Amino acid sequence: MAKDSAMQKMVDTSAVTATVTDEPFMTRLWDVIHTFYPLGFVAFGGPQAHIAILRDHLVIKHNWMGEDEFTELFAIGQGLPGPTSTQLVVSCATSRAGPIGGCVALFMWNLPGLIVCTVCGVLSTSVLDPNDPPFFLAGLAPAAIALLFKAAYGFSGKLDKLGATMALISCVVSVIIAGDETIDKGVCQWVYPLLLILGSLFTLVDSKRSNPIGTYKGASSGWDADNDLTFRRIGIPLWVGFAIFVFWALLLAACLIYRSNNDSFNTGGYLPLFECMYRVGSIIFGGGQVVLPMLYGEVVDTGWISKDTFYQGFALAQSLPGPLFNFSSFVGGAYLGVGGALVAYIGLFGPGVILIFAMMPFWATLRQTAWFKAVLVGLNSTAIGFIFAACILMWQSAVANAASAAAFCVAGSMALVYKFPAPACIFGGGVVGAILKLVELGQKPY
Repeated sequence: MAKDSAMQKMVDTSAVTATVTDEPFMTRLWDVIHTFYPLGFVAFGGPQAHIAILRDHLVIKHNWMGEDEFTELFAIGQGLPGPTSTQLVVSCATSRAGPIGGCVALFMWNLPGLIVCTVCGVLSTSVLDPNDPPFFLAGLAPAAIALLFKAAYGFSGKLDKLGATMALISCVVSVIIAGDETIDKGVCQWVYPLLLILGSLFTLVDSKRSNPIGTYKGASSGWDADNDLTFRRIGIPLWVGFAIFVFWALLLAACLIYRSNNDSFNTGGYLPLFECMYRVGSIIFGGGQVVLPMLYGEVVDTGWISKDTFYQGFALAQSLPGPLFNFSSFVGGAYLGVGGALVAYIGLFGPGVILIFAMMPFWATLRQTAWFKAVLVGLNSTAIGFIFAACILMWQSAVANAASAAAFCVAGSMALVYKFPAPACIFGGGVVGAILKLVELGQKPY
């Protein structure tokens, strides 16, 4: 008996030592570069489809982390203002190669869409008709949505009955808000964070009961479950994380003070443009679609750009890979040229990126504590409900005819049955959609 215990102790010690041993920083940074350099070119389909692409690459293909950790980071991004998919890119890369890795991944993720939006904004060119996209884009959105369905199915396998119920509630609420035209979409600003908070509080209270409803377990084994490897990789001390948060709050306060004390704000310029974008980026929950009504009044009603230019830019950003927040560079470019594009881009993306860097050391430190584990269970379950809601809502907008349905089926089969990587699935579905668009088959709307 004592011998068995000693042997088990040796095995446990060996396992811990193995998890503590880390790869060199340059190796991990190269992993970030090698993983993210193609994604900026194939990340079609909007923020929720991006989650599916990232899961395929980071969890399944490259095994950077487990399902639990990935969903935790996704849930944290959902709970913060800013672009969720971009925050997930930054947080995952930071957990691999620190702040430098996070910044490199951010650059690669945004670059293709940023360049196109900036150029088109500066030229003020009507590139796309929102109702009739070019044939080569026809199958890309349905293909990306197929990967989103795959991701939702993969996430659902980890839910117990309590988690499934919480996911169902957040899914239903999200579908109703987004699908009912009589509901002001601005309610997303407080409904989505409220759902995450309530889900977290419920599982926290339930975990304290003698006979809890849910199942509460530790983090995924094999990925920093017994040591501070992730905290050391992130490389941001707790006090620095707090200082980053204070910097975000002070900059937001400065923007609000400037806005309230500047009577000539509507005359425009670089500083008003940055203030507008930073303020919107600091309060926006619910993803890129919520940007549309919030920015419209800021940049169109003030006369910075025309209504037609605004919608042309939004259509362009929706048709490109990468985050929809790249729309900011089109607006800035159409208003003040290349300099305006960069100012608007930094202003809108800045708050979300700053906040995710601020949160990373706290997440890495607390995720092994019992109460924080319980909170993450509620966050994860609620966030998974948002993914299922996205499946429903994006199906309606992306799969509008038989041709797009065919592209969806091809990409989904490639992903689920034949195990092709995400870029190949998107390319395959895109080819099918493009061919059917050219020969005019299956184009009649449902």
